[in-house]
Amino acid sequence: MSVVVLVEPGEELSLQAVTLARDLGGPLHALSVGEPGTELGAYGVETLHRVEDDRLSAYAPAAWAACLEQLIDRLSPTAVVAAGTNRGNEVLGHLAARRDLPFAANVIAVGSDGTVTRVRWGGSLLEEARIDSELKLLTVAPHMVEANTLNGASATVETLEAEVSDADLVVRVVEHAETPTAGVSLAEAKVVVSGGRGVGSADGFGMLEELAGLLNAAVGCSRVVTMAGWRPHTDQVGQTGTKVAPDLYIACGISGATQHIAGCKGAKKILAINSDAEAPILANADYAVIGDLAEIVPAITAELRKARSS
Repeated sequence: MSVVVLVEPGEELSLQAVTLARDLGGPLHALSVGEPGTELGAYGVETLHRVEDDRLSAYAPAAWAACLEQLIDRLSPTAVVAAGTNRGNEVLGHLAARRDLPFAANVIAVGSDGTVTRVRWGGSLLEEARIDSELKLLTVAPHMVEANTLNGASATVETLEAEVSDADLVVRVVEHAETPTAGVSLAEAKVVVSGGRGVGSADGFGMLEELAGLLNAAVGCSRVVTMAGWRPHTDQVGQTGTKVAPDLYIACGISGATQHIAGCKGAKKILAINSDAEAPILANADYAVIGDLAEIVPAITAELRKARSS
């Protein structure tokens, strides 16, 4: 029995979904609306079903779900997997409604007995559950499964004719409003310097900007900062903001609420700078500096400048 993976073009998280889907067993098929942008055969995909339809050049969730339905009817798979992105969750939500099936989001592992492990409550709880359905629908929690190649094979590419109705195209993307950003993108940065309530004010982020400039890093923030109007929502790291997975996450004056940890737990290393030795974020930090960040951050910046000038 086969497994189908929805692959979003140019989306790195889709490769994580493909990697987890291999654990479900059976031949691996992928569906992509347009060119996937990655050679999926190296990740274990045997057949890529590519939809090339001008009507779907703009994202339309119901239409993508209709394409998945068509492939399901043809292959009779045991599972459909997608990345836990906004699009992945939305499309599988549509698919679950159309087929009247249960849907498990934020999965991080699957067992040979049919159980799944998924993150709940912003990552503070792991739940083991069984999907009571012959066809399992699930999305993979971002940055919780490492994408890795399996072999050097190439996937067979087949064209899938999109059978979608006008109703499937009622909701679609008609315009992309680019958010102006200076420097490194928060979602793609290898280093993120993030600030919370402890920074004190909007002006207090000046020292974080300076440090970020030296590290070629992006600047992030906690939800309380955006609520105070110190930084735009696009800078927010957390469950309702951007989920990041940098090599290093520097948390300055951030207490570490569950919602924030959900956004940064994908970081390889976390450095916490906080005046409160009992701050919850310290339980998730690899390194910690306890003290006044108004003194510590400039001191780090000064040492970096000194090292670069020597």
